[in-house]
Amino acid sequence: MAEQRIPLLAVVGPTASGKTALAVELALRWGGEVVSADSMQIYQGMDIATAKPDTAEKKGVPHHMMDFLPPDVSYSVADYVRDAQKCIKDLTRRMVLPIVAGGTGLYIDSLLRNIRFTDLPANPAVRTALEQQAETQGNASLLRELAAVDPDTAGRLHVNDRRRIVRALEVFRTSGVTMTEYNRRSRMQPTPYRVFWIGLQTRNREALYRRIDERVDRMIAQGLVEEARAFWHQNPSATSIQAIGYKELIPFFSGQKTLEESVADIKRETRRYAKRQLSWFRRNEEIHWFYPDEYPAFDRLFSDVCNMIEESCDFIGDRRPSQKE
Repeated sequence: MAEQRIPLLAVVGPTASGKTALAVELALRWGGEVVSADSMQIYQGMDIATAKPDTAEKKGVPHHMMDFLPPDVSYSVADYVRDAQKCIKDLTRRMVLPIVAGGTGLYIDSLLRNIRFTDLPANPAVRTALEQQAETQGNASLLRELAAVDPDTAGRLHVNDRRRIVRALEVFRTSGVTMTEYNRRSRMQPTPYRVFWIGLQTRNREALYRRIDERVDRMIAQGLVEEARAFWHQNPSATSIQAIGYKELIPFFSGQKTLEESVADIKRETRRYAKRQLSWFRRNEEIHWFYPDEYPAFDRLFSDVCNMIEESCDFIGDRRPSQKE
């Protein structure tokens, strides 16, 4: 029953939209703690590149699912869902409001919509063969093969997303069942959460791009190049080296590009990532969108968000504003 579901807030949106600041202030107001939903902030040592909030930005609010995993350890969305579920249960047991905040749409939807992953088959031999096919024939050949058997999944994937293309074909070749059908089955269990969705984006796309460019410039000033260089030397084969902000600097380290060119690449790739995030979240009709570029100050935005939460969420009514406010 709905009354038995765990109440929580979700703060989502593209990178550089202001999710962290909003989540922290909501936590301070209603005695909550933040559960991060970022596929790169889980890794230790990638502080600048992944824009992890520092001590001042956290304002004393505990942040979970962040900075706990060595960068050379693989971590799947199923792993995230399992661990985040445990975290939310612990917060609820302590009478703390969970605030799920981040921009990794797959993590967020899989967690909050209770998507199950346990019955997805794995076949390393098939996967290796597919990887070799991609090397010799190109990603496009694999995507065409996937489109012939699972057009829905193929239509959602970019030709450069080799990992997910290979995974979808691996699942089909191993089981005879498409990823689309597995996804349908995975959604058959109802969610245990009562979610109030808050989304941040800009009305003017150029305003978001300016925020992204300014963030990248701040990262460079904070020492992104030095952080990326040290990470590259220590973890050259780690999957996490592909994080935006790291992989674009590798040509600079190897003498193939200037620093200015690599910084321009970071900005461009971050803008592209933000567009993909927006495309993902806009499919969710439950999100209540707010536009920071329409507000003269954060306080006005925060007031409007709080008013909507108070009007819409009966589980907020019993909570007194935190003394930390």
